[in-house]
Amino acid sequence: MSVAPSLLSRIRRAYVIGDRGYASNELREQLKAQKCRVVIPCKVNRRRKWRWSRALYKKRHRVENFFQRLKRYRRIATRYDKLATTYFAMVCFAAVLIWLL
Repeated sequence: MSVAPSLLSRIRRAYVIGDRGYASNELREQLKAQKCRVVIPCKVNRRRKWRWSRALYKKRHRVENFFQRLKRYRRIATRYDKLATTYFAMVCFAAVLIWLL
């Protein structure tokens, strides 16, 4: 959570979907200032709850499933490639295979 504001600082006008671990007022306000639509459910113990899109949040699992399928390729999971370009090429190749199958 401490690195999230700096990682998301360049994102503009996008949907940002995250889980309850990223439900902080500071992060939400930063993303709203960047004109992003924030889809992060609030924590259960929060007094003042905010609104969020359940339909968009349900689609989050597709991204998580994709990364889990990528990790099935041993070469990607263990990072055999030394160069970033060859590693990226393998990730692209595996993504195409996942998309075709």
